[in-house]
Amino acid sequence: MPTAASTDPYPIGTPGQPWGAAEVLAWRARQTRQRLYETDVLRAVEALRARFDVIEYGRLDHDPQRFPLLAIRSRGWRDDLPVVLVTGGVHGYETSGVHGALRFVERHAEHYAARANLLVAPCVSPWAYEVIQRWNPHAVDPNRSFHADSPAQESAALLALIAPLRDRVLLHVDLHETTDTDESEFRPALAARDGKPYEPGEIPDGFYLVDDSEHPQTAFQQAVIAAVAQVTHIAPADRNGEIIGSRVVAPGVIEYALQPLGLCAGITDARYRTTTEVYPDSPSATPEQCIVAQVTAVCAAIDYALAQA
Repeated sequence: MPTAASTDPYPIGTPGQPWGAAEVLAWRARQTRQRLYETDVLRAVEALRARFDVIEYGRLDHDPQRFPLLAIRSRGWRDDLPVVLVTGGVHGYETSGVHGALRFVERHAEHYAARANLLVAPCVSPWAYEVIQRWNPHAVDPNRSFHADSPAQESAALLALIAPLRDRVLLHVDLHETTDTDESEFRPALAARDGKPYEPGEIPDGFYLVDDSEHPQTAFQQAVIAAVAQVTHIAPADRNGEIIGSRVVAPGVIEYALQPLGLCAGITDARYRTTTEVYPDSPSATPEQCIVAQVTAVCAAIDYALAQA
């Protein structure tokens, strides 16, 4: 299990002092575009318009022409059906979440059309997708910002989109990755931004899920794990019985307090909620396997939720 390669001070800021505006600007200046949202996401969504409704639910002020926020919705929406929400790219660098959401729509969404209304936001953070970053342009983590008066435009826009549906959502699957760069870049950056010491951790090798500690659905999580185990390996607990510092409550399952932490998976009152985490840097997994694992998780989650509804 990899740990950070170095404990050298982060190159921005003064150790022990939280960042101010100057440090945020210096951090943003280090970010470079490495892929195109238009090519990878907007064109893929455009190709789906013949079969699904596409909603523009906002634009990022950072570059509104380049970053429209799009969601894909079932055609023939029916008020008597439960709502299934799938989100990807809340952390833009987590590639398989974006492409897993798009592939699910392309290959599987119509299978559920008669039984559920589907709403898919495949790339919540398009600027971060392009620069392969965890934060938005203002060094704010969207996945800690799903709450009233959100400091992240990406989070606020998604909250506004789902507000009319909040109490009708049966299932929400939020697609994520845990990568080696969590330890080599993102957690050191977080410590520097907040003026705290960086404490190295371990990256789990394999797929795992995050349940809601306030409303756990262990059988549901285990059903998803069982399905994904057929396509990629499940992360084991570490020597402390934990994954990323949280107690393992079932094989491949940990719990967070989703709503108090402002996490995306807590934006509705859905009975079934889960956050997926794949490990694309594993020597035992390929990028394709990671995408397939995300799609498998979504399908297994929907199958379980609809069977119980």
